[in-house]
Amino acid sequence: MSDTKQLEEQVMARLATVMEPELHRDLVTLKMIRDLKVDGDTASFTIMLTTPACPLKGQIEESARQAVLQVPGIKEVRIKLDSSVSADNRVSGRLNLDIKNLIAVSSGKGGVGKSTIAANLAVALHQSGASVGLMDADILGPNLPMLMGIEGMPPPREDRLIPAEAYGVKVMSMGFLVDPDRPLIWRGPMVHGAIRQFFSDVEWGQLDYMIIDLPPGTGDAQLTLAQSVPLTGAIIVTQPQDVAVGDALRGLVMFEHVRVPIIGVIENMSGDFFGSGGGEKLAARQGVPFLGSVPLDPQVRIGGDSGKPIVATNPDSPAAQALTRIAQEVAARVSVINFGQSGNVIPIKTIG
Repeated sequence: MSDTKQLEEQVMARLATVMEPELHRDLVTLKMIRDLKVDGDTASFTIMLTTPACPLKGQIEESARQAVLQVPGIKEVRIKLDSSVSADNRVSGRLNLDIKNLIAVSSGKGGVGKSTIAANLAVALHQSGASVGLMDADILGPNLPMLMGIEGMPPPREDRLIPAEAYGVKVMSMGFLVDPDRPLIWRGPMVHGAIRQFFSDVEWGQLDYMIIDLPPGTGDAQLTLAQSVPLTGAIIVTQPQDVAVGDALRGLVMFEHVRVPIIGVIENMSGDFFGSGGGEKLAARQGVPFLGSVPLDPQVRIGGDSGKPIVATNPDSPAAQALTRIAQEVAARVSVINFGQSGNVIPIKTIG
């Protein structure tokens, strides 16, 4: 066996000791090491992450570097980071769509900033390098066109609806199809039909993540979505105060009972005015992840009113940085959920 071949085997053996922090398996077992080569005293390889938004990619890279430097004869390590978003295979299997993950954003009550969170999460995930869609499933009160600064959508093509696009995100909303100044007075079956058509009649293309903004509460739209499409998981948005947390709890429990994994809880508008800590307490009580809190910031509201999500227009603000970190946590949790569904044992909260 050549010296180079032996070194490559030793490098791979060292990489097999490096654990992926979220999935709790080593990089070699997870098949995350690609294109390993040893040239003299230099080892080079690619680490294929499960999402471009991986919040721990710096830690993974440095751990791999230090492990390989322990191989006698290796003095330099060149690492390339790439990604291939993990997929919930039930989505393509049941819906015949090239969408890897469906993520519902829900709240127990209105007025907690759920749609604003959904819009900013979608933009932040796109900024990380993912392909993202944003569906407005709040059929009776669509807000995403305003929040994303979109006034209309492209004309249909071959009897298929073409989603609008803003900030790199594909967007579909009933707000594009009806008079925005007139209320929709629809019964449950009509709402069900509209949600189904947003999957069947829209040309979404290939997406790593679809963020679905649900109406507040635990009504027809939530149950229709949870029971008719394979949701990868649900995010619960709440304000810190007890009345909002109580409503959020009911929404969370609804998803648990229909066996939708809980990605985690987000506390929005956190700060002196509304208090803080309610979202974290809710997550701890239910044994689900706390994804983070977004500070109360008037610029978030101003950006929403003007169709300019704060993660795109003021990325250095505390609120934008919090939303970006939360988007990374969401992506990491989705990878964990998909890994668990593939037959590996990962603790996922699904049933209360």
